[in-house]
Amino acid sequence: MSPRRRSWLTALWLPLLAVGCGDDGGGSGLSPVPAPTPSPTASPTPTPATTTAVSRTNVATMDNGWAMTFLPDGRLLVTERPGRLRLVTTGGVVTTVSGTPAVNAAGQGGLLDVALDPDFASNRYVYLSFAESGSGGAGLAVARGTLAADAASLGDVRVVWRQVPKIGNEDRHYGGRMAFAGDGTLYVTAGERHQGAPAQDLTVTLGKIIRINRDGTIPSDNPFVGTTGARTEIWSLGHRNPYGLVFAADGRLFESEMGPEGGDEFNLITRGANYGWRTVSEGNDGEVLPRHATRPEFVAPLVSWTPVIAPGGMIQYRGTRFVGWDGDFILAGLTAQGLVRVRVTGSTAAEAARVPLGTRIREVEQGPDGAIWVLEDGANGRLVRLDPA
Repeated sequence: MSPRRRSWLTALWLPLLAVGCGDDGGGSGLSPVPAPTPSPTASPTPTPATTTAVSRTNVATMDNGWAMTFLPDGRLLVTERPGRLRLVTTGGVVTTVSGTPAVNAAGQGGLLDVALDPDFASNRYVYLSFAESGSGGAGLAVARGTLAADAASLGDVRVVWRQVPKIGNEDRHYGGRMAFAGDGTLYVTAGERHQGAPAQDLTVTLGKIIRINRDGTIPSDNPFVGTTGARTEIWSLGHRNPYGLVFAADGRLFESEMGPEGGDEFNLITRGANYGWRTVSEGNDGEVLPRHATRPEFVAPLVSWTPVIAPGGMIQYRGTRFVGWDGDFILAGLTAQGLVRVRVTGSTAAEAARVPLGTRIREVEQGPDGAIWVLEDGANGRLVRLDPA
């Protein structure tokens, strides 16, 4: 690289550092490094050409709100990372649901995702992902409990899955997003806990997407069942810090994850596939890493971002309230400070537009009427309803 080019890039990086970076406390991109993002199925995403204006209704203030889901009656369950599960009405009345498991709330840990069982109407099962303390440190876990009829408490709470191993002296990269497939199996993103290389190791569940039955047992058709030494819950590997997980209307599974210094990813997840971390990346990690194009055995992202957007939660929008958005994926953006809309066409994808909101956005969800709800990041982050402007 010429001295003139290096000087220009340094001038570009410094302002980006000032506005924060990808990981929860600022770790997805310590210094975003412009780099090529070759992909066999998509071109790099340029700076978006369009933005979308929305109207906002502030509903409630949360303490580090992390995830949310709508109950059938229209109220929301919202997790707060310090360890509280909240019941929130669309009018902003907030109460606490008791009975949640103890969490390790250091760093990026705590109470994370919340999901309803596909048969919630009959069994009232609620699933929570969280950072759990134990021998050797802390690790991701998933628990299931039964929501009381008055939605004031969880009962019969038990852990159905634990990440292996627990990690000490590190409080980053838990992942923790959950999604149910049409067959009722549960998929969970398990971050690599900032360990790097173990994302390639089938004997551990660091840097993996895992698939389990709803009671925690292992489906017999998982890809590594029968592989000597492999953890049989593993569905895919080579992930870094995955915070978005969505089954699309067509049944395909899509994921988003934070890259290191650049290289945030939007991926199509397939059975047994390897996404390359930390052998390849579209970003760098204190050193220039090889790109996916140099190692075709690893699956390249459909879209990657440098500088980072720092993706949080993700949905596929299904509705007509926001005209022209039906079928698009909506990513919460922490560093992007808004929403990022991605359109998938067959086996390719590209960024379509952004919704600037002026603050770090942790989570996004679609309401029953087609409105979009977001959680702002931080100790006084707001729960906000978005409608077309």
